[in-house]
Amino acid sequence: MKNTLVIPADLKSIEEALNFVSQILENHRVDRKERLKAILVVEEAISSLISHAKNETTIKIAVKYFAGKISIEIMSEGEKYSIANTVKKVAPSAETIESGEIQEVISSVLLKAYANDLRYCHKAGKNYVRMTMYRSNHLPLIKTVSALALAIICGVILLVINNTTLNQTLCHYILVPIKTMFLNSLKAIVAPVVFFSIVTCISSFSNLSELGRVGGKIMLTYLFTTFIAVNVGLMSFFTVQPGRPISNLPTAESVEEVESSLAEVLLNSLVGMVPDNFLKPFFESNMLQLIFLAILCGVAIGMIGEYSAPLKNLIGACNEMFLKITTIIMTFMPLAIFCSITTLILTMGIETLISIIGIVIAFLFGIACMMIIYCLLLLIMGRLNPITFLKKYFPSMLQVFSIAASTPSIPINMKACENQLGIDKRVYSFSIPLGATVNMDGTCIVLAVQTLALAKMYGVYVPPTALITFALSIIVFSIGAPGVPGSLIIIMTALLTQLQVPTEAVEIVMSLGPLLGMFLAASNCLGDVIVTIIVAKSEGLIDMKKYKNK
Repeated sequence: MKNTLVIPADLKSIEEALNFVSQILENHRVDRKERLKAILVVEEAISSLISHAKNETTIKIAVKYFAGKISIEIMSEGEKYSIANTVKKVAPSAETIESGEIQEVISSVLLKAYANDLRYCHKAGKNYVRMTMYRSNHLPLIKTVSALALAIICGVILLVINNTTLNQTLCHYILVPIKTMFLNSLKAIVAPVVFFSIVTCISSFSNLSELGRVGGKIMLTYLFTTFIAVNVGLMSFFTVQPGRPISNLPTAESVEEVESSLAEVLLNSLVGMVPDNFLKPFFESNMLQLIFLAILCGVAIGMIGEYSAPLKNLIGACNEMFLKITTIIMTFMPLAIFCSITTLILTMGIETLISIIGIVIAFLFGIACMMIIYCLLLLIMGRLNPITFLKKYFPSMLQVFSIAASTPSIPINMKACENQLGIDKRVYSFSIPLGATVNMDGTCIVLAVQTLALAKMYGVYVPPTALITFALSIIVFSIGAPGVPGSLIIIMTALLTQLQVPTEAVEIVMSLGPLLGMFLAASNCLGDVIVTIIVAKSEGLIDMKKYKNK
C-alpha cells in the first residue's frame, strides 16, 4: 500500500484522508487508542490547513515509519499561520456557546492537548504539519523494564563472581562514564527547560478576560486538587518514611545545618527568590529564582498584547528546541538505567534497592489516599454518590491504567463523560484536554515522595520552611511541566537542586518513572473526570438520569 496520498484541499476530502491514515496505522499494528488519537489530531490539522490553503490547491499526506516511530506529514500551499497561536487555553464563554463557536474552541483545545506531538513550519509558500507517535505507547515502558531487569541480572551475576578487579574496571571505565555523561547532559538543560516551559505556559494564560465562568471554575478546581495532591505527597512521605541515610551514595555531599528562627528562614527564602542578576539563576541552577523569573516574564509577555507576538514566537522556538534536546537525550535513558542500576548493585548492594521499594510503597499509599479524597470531593462538592461513579468509570479507568499515559487517554475520558456519566459536551470537551495538560495530581505525589526520600538517603535535612517553597515549586512545575518523555526526571533534578541534594541522586529512582506511569495516569485521569463532574453539576450541565442509570 502507498504511504502517500494527494487530495483536493476541501472539507469533502477529509474522510478519504482519515481512512488512508487509519489503514496505514492499522497495517503497522498501531494500538487502537493511538490510532484514534492520531485520527483526531490529523482531522483537526487538515482542517486548519484547508482554512489557510490557496484556492484549487491540494494537500499531500505522507506516513513514514522508522525504529518504532511513525510520523505523519501533511503539506499544502497556503498562507503562513501558527497552530499554537490559534490554540487558546480558555473556556467557552456563554457568548461563545450561544454563537455556535464551540466547535472551534473544541478543535483548538484538542490541538493544544496534543501540541507536543505536532510540529508546524512554513517554507516556500507551503504549510507543513508533522505528527510523531510510537507504534505502541508501551514501547518506552518495555525498554525501561528490560534495561532494569538486565541490570539486576548482570549486577547479581557480577556479585556472585565476586571479582573485585573486574567489577571496579567495569564501573570505572564503562558504567560510571556513561551514567555521568547522561546526568551531565540533564544538568545542562534543566535551567533552560524549566524557564522556557513555564514562560510558555504562563504566557498562554495571559488573556484572563476571555475566561468564561465554566473555565474559571475548572481552573480553580484543578488548582485546588493540585494543592491537595502536594500535601498528600508530603503526608505519604512522613507516614511511610521511605529511604534511610546511606553513607556510600554517589558524590554524597555534607550539608551544614544552620539554626535560624522560623521567621528569619522564611524571610530569607522569600527575599532569595528574587535574583539580583537575570542570568545568575541559569548559571547556578537556582530553581526558585528561575521560577520567579519565568512567571514574571510570562505575565509580562501576556500584558504586552499584540506586540508580544515576535517574542512569543522566539520563546516558543527556544522551548521547542530544548524539549527536542530533552527528547534526544531521553532516547539513551534505557542505557543510562542499565549502567546506573548495575553500578548501584555493585557498589551499594541490596540496601539501596530496599530503599527504592520503600519509595514505591509510599507513592502507592499516596495514590490510594488521593483517590479516596477524589471520592470525598465528589460527595461533598458535587453531592453525588461516588460509588455510582466508580462503578460506571472503573472500566474506563482500567483502560487508562493499561495505556499508562494521560494525553492518549483523552478520547477514553471524553467517551466516558458523555456515554456513562451524562456530562454535557460543553464542559468535558474543554476540561478533559485541559486537565491532561495542567492537572497532574499523581505527578505531584511522586515528586514529593521521591525527592524527600532522596534527600533523606543523602542525609540532607529539609526544614519546615523549606517544605513551603518546595510544595509551591511542585505546583508550578506540575502546571508548566515539559510534555516530553523523561520530563519527570528533569523536574526531579530541579527539585533536588533546590533542596541542595546532589543531582546524582536522580539515578537511584530513574527507572521508576515508566514503572509507576500506570498509577500516575490512572490518578491524573480520575482527577480530570472528578473535576469535570463537579463543575458540570454546579452548572446544571449533567444528565442525572444517565448518571444514575445502571
